[in-house]
Amino acid sequence: MDQTGSPQLCFPNFNTSCRRLLRPPSEAVLLYTLLGFASLLTVTLNSLVIFSISHFRQLHTPTNTLLLSLAVCDMLLGLLVMPIEGLRYIETCWLLGRLLCALSPYIFYCLISASLGHMVLISIVRYLTICDPLKHSSKITMTNVKMCILLCWTSSVIYNGLILMDHMGNPDRFSSCHGECVVVISYIPGTIDLFFTFVGPCTVMAVLYMRVFLVALTQMRVIRSQAAATSDRLAPTAKKSHMKAARTLGILIVVFLMCYCPYYYPTFVGEDTSTRLSYYSILTWIELLNSCLNPLIYAMFYPWFRKALKLFFTFRILQAQSREVMIM
Repeated sequence: MDQTGSPQLCFPNFNTSCRRLLRPPSEAVLLYTLLGFASLLTVTLNSLVIFSISHFRQLHTPTNTLLLSLAVCDMLLGLLVMPIEGLRYIETCWLLGRLLCALSPYIFYCLISASLGHMVLISIVRYLTICDPLKHSSKITMTNVKMCILLCWTSSVIYNGLILMDHMGNPDRFSSCHGECVVVISYIPGTIDLFFTFVGPCTVMAVLYMRVFLVALTQMRVIRSQAAATSDRLAPTAKKSHMKAARTLGILIVVFLMCYCPYYYPTFVGEDTSTRLSYYSILTWIELLNSCLNPLIYAMFYPWFRKALKLFFTFRILQAQSREVMIM
């Protein structure tokens, strides 16, 4: 008799095992194929960003250093989080054991928080570059940026350790049977987390970008009013490049917010955030989608990334002195 689609036990040898819904083979194959494709694409695209910025000396700038660290974060989401969340959804059972049940949400939350922190840092760098051009070179140094990146990662590790301390200490406390990994963030801590890690940083980004675009529009008016003399073209060209960079980073942040806002839906409607929610997988995968979209945005709006890809796929990257190629 065909048992496909009927409830089975996650672990038949355990009397306390959870029930498992077997998917039709064709559906399971399709889901695993999509999971593998999404994970591989995310890891590959972000690896190309990491390699491009690391390889070409001209790309060793403070802003690109932030983009590199953000790409590392996105790559780890594709490499570590996507497969685990995909397995949770496809198998409808937790098959990875107690240790990974304790650690996987922590890794997920750390990487998500680090992504948000990088977006805030990118906003600050762009704001200082455009709105305070005379002083930004002394403030935005490689040393300062690296220290901020370290602080961002460290804060994410410590903060999420505090948020998930109870879960990591006792990952089975909300499980009703063997084969579950339930993570619950109650409404009050969830609300505090919403304002501390989402509303606050997003407000900072919105205010900074409103200021950036107002200044950029003012600069564009100056460009149109300047004479077409050769000696006067350098400044307008620089200002145009600032406008394009600000627009691109603005698109990054808008896409980021579109992907991350749905995850906080349970808190908005007054519910606990729990992996038991019927729509939890949808919220999670919308959020994870951002990790794959970021490098695609680079490819569409950053000429240096497109040029780096061309050099990579034509194997010119293997030539001597390829690190010194003028890519911007």
